[in-house]
Amino acid sequence: MPPSALPDGDAPPADGRLPRAALAEVGRRTFGAYVHVPFCRVRCGYCDFNTYAPGELAGSASAPATYLEALAREIDLAAAVLAEAPGRPPLHSVFVGGGTPTLLPARDLVGILDQLRRVWPLTADAEVTTEANPDSVSPESLAALAQGGFTRVSFGMQSAVPHVLATLERTHDPARVGVAVDAAGAAGLEVSLDLIYGTPGESLADWRTSLDAAIALAPQHISAYALVVEDGTKLAAQVRRGVVTMPDDDDEADKYELADALLSAAGYDWYEVSNFARAGAACRHNLAYWRGGDWWGFGPGAHSHIGGVRWWNVKHPGAYADRLAAGASPAHARETLTADQRADEAILLGVRLREGLGVEALSDAGRAAIPALVEDDLVVAGEDCVVLTLRGRLLADTVVRRLLGYAG
Repeated sequence: MPPSALPDGDAPPADGRLPRAALAEVGRRTFGAYVHVPFCRVRCGYCDFNTYAPGELAGSASAPATYLEALAREIDLAAAVLAEAPGRPPLHSVFVGGGTPTLLPARDLVGILDQLRRVWPLTADAEVTTEANPDSVSPESLAALAQGGFTRVSFGMQSAVPHVLATLERTHDPARVGVAVDAAGAAGLEVSLDLIYGTPGESLADWRTSLDAAIALAPQHISAYALVVEDGTKLAAQVRRGVVTMPDDDDEADKYELADALLSAAGYDWYEVSNFARAGAACRHNLAYWRGGDWWGFGPGAHSHIGGVRWWNVKHPGAYADRLAAGASPAHARETLTADQRADEAILLGVRLREGLGVEALSDAGRAAIPALVEDDLVVAGEDCVVLTLRGRLLADTVVRRLLGYAG
């Protein structure tokens, strides 16, 4: 099943050069690196990420070794592009995602980090995360990651209930999650667990079981995402044929409210719509996305943002490697955001955060919408900020449209 198609955009220059105005902003915001590792053992039925299982890639240009060579070339390209900026920003965060990054040996992941920090120094408190499946790590590999500079691991737990994992086509044994979490903690790594609710056939009791299991493992961070059925996935085809039935909106709302109640009671405070953390353990890399920071996305299909310019790489690992081997940027397309677009995005992202959004960011129409939203218990509004309440988080699209100044 191929990943979803890339969006259209403007043709980027072959050398990847950025506009002078974008470069002038480098250093004004946090700077991070995202590294996409596009390999998985199997493709889960709900996944439309840019990942490839064995047999879906052909030829040496798509092999992990060639991927690593191409990645090194893109790091060199980024260094040349950003050398034109007024200063060299340090990396506040590095996030290695996928795919399943830990299918690569730990020495290769540490090698990627070494290449990045040879170009950009890490801040003293830099957060360095890799995603992992619970069955793709060992005590030895986790210890090697920690010794090599990683500070955090995010495990795809998804559920603690076997029939839910089977519907999602996740292959790990639920018991394996605890083993992996313990090994990560012993290595000195912070741990995040990713959960998914709203899987067809998942009851409220099933979801409680997953939440209770995650809490019992005492990670520093827990993400709880509603399942989104993407076009082109195996799960979407099953829903279309009536093989499985998606839960309704009320079921999703009940599960979100249960997550909020159980996680809050266990000492996990929500800091973004779908993310909960113990004090001081919020994911700083993702916060940089929501706060409009800068990052360079390395790897096939990775997205980047520097100074109001956003671009995305070609998706196929072979095409990605071929472009870089030819000395060209792997960017497929890009867009330069207008001032209005950047203002709207600041609202779209800011209202997702517990810290809220300063009312000065809203238009007159957006500010005028606040009293009615407060009266309907959709937002909490102080003198200086707007914060979505629980109900507001469940109705975020409606709320955001009104804060942007649109009717309805």
